[in-house]
This record gives sequence, C-alpha cells and structure tokens, in this order.
Amino acid sequence: MLPISIIAVLSYLIGSIPTSIIVARQARGIDIRHYGSGNAGGTNVIRVLGWKSGVFVIAMDMAKGLVATMVVARFMYGALPFSNATPFDDLTVVRIIAGCSAILGHIWTVFAGFKGGKGIATAGGVLIGIAPVEVAVSFGVFAIVFMLTHYVSLGSLSAAVTFPLTMFFRENVFMVDVEGYGTLIFFSIGISLLIIYTHRANIQRLLRGTENRITTLRLFRKKEDLTSRAG
Repeated sequence: MLPISIIAVLSYLIGSIPTSIIVARQARGIDIRHYGSGNAGGTNVIRVLGWKSGVFVIAMDMAKGLVATMVVARFMYGALPFSNATPFDDLTVVRIIAGCSAILGHIWTVFAGFKGGKGIATAGGVLIGIAPVEVAVSFGVFAIVFMLTHYVSLGSLSAAVTFPLTMFFRENVFMVDVEGYGTLIFFSIGISLLIIYTHRANIQRLLRGTENRITTLRLFRKKEDLTSRAG
C-alpha cells in the first residue's frame, strides 16, 4: 500500500511512457517527433507509419490513463493528507489525482525531454472510468467533426469542449443527478482547458488554413514517405 504522493509519482511515470516514440523507433528506427506534425501522439503515428501503428499507440495511451485511475489508485494507503470537501469517497479523489498525474506525464514526459503528446488519448482513458456518458458523447462529436472536416485536431478540440458542456446540460437541463457534479464540473473544465492549451499551435494553423488533414488511412506506407519532413 502506498501514500498518495507515491501514487501521484507512479501515475505520472506511467503516463510518461512515450508509446509513440517507442513504436516509431521499433518499427522504422525514427524519432516520430521529427516527422509529420512533430507531435508524439497517435494521430501523427497514423500520419507517418499508418493506421495500424497509430491505433495501437492510441489504445496504449488510453490504457495509461485507465491503469493510473483503476489500478494504481487502489494502492492508496491511509487517509488523505487533506480534508476531503468533495461529495466523493477518498478512493475516487485519489483516482482523479492519479488520472491528472498520468495526463501531465503524457504531455510532459520525463523519458523524452518533457516533450510528449497532447493528452487526448490518456485523458480519454482517465475519464472513461470517471464519467463514461460524457466520454461517449464527446467521442461521438469527435467522430462527426472528423468525418466532416478530416481534421483530427478540430475533432479533438470539439470533444474537449463537449465534455463539460454535456455534464452541465445533463445536470441542469435534463435534470440527471450526476454524482459529484459540483466537483466533476470543475475537473472537466480544467481537463478541457488543458487539452485546448496543448492544441494551441493547431488552433493557429486552423485559423491560418494550414492545418494537416487526414484524408485517407493507408494500409501500407512506402519507405520513401519517411524521407521527408513536414513542419
């Protein structure tokens, strides 16, 4: 059993595992951050290595968030070192802390010079265990926006905004009793703002009309595709 400080550190280290960098090095001997968009995330892996590698990376990044919240958090020992003013039990509070630590680890990974991905997949893994209905709605919005525009970044931003809005409307318009709403709404807004912050360069490119689209998902990539870099 572990104190909450160790839980947070372990969750950060799990989130820091640079899945996309490892997969790219093993598959083609390249640093994924030097190709495509330069981002160490699943979308860029799809762009550079193909959809199979990209889907694997996204699944593993989601798993990091799930492991932190559903496994590591359960090793909490003793009482919280602060007063729990939330409507949640102590374990749920620890899961939220562990999830946030994993997301921060993914974005600022200690194993790759603190330059990681943008946190969407890992945040998705964290939120599945905490607010599954909101995650499902946000994923639906992402899918619709992506299919209409072929911009993964725009779909991700739309999903980030949709998450707290869905929670707000469920509680205040549809009168659904969302457990811990008074705490979760602020947590969800914080996660959304963090995702928007990590996509700030994408927002600038979207406004300029220079953002990369994914118009096709190729099953095979030619080696020569990897010889050129795109900013």
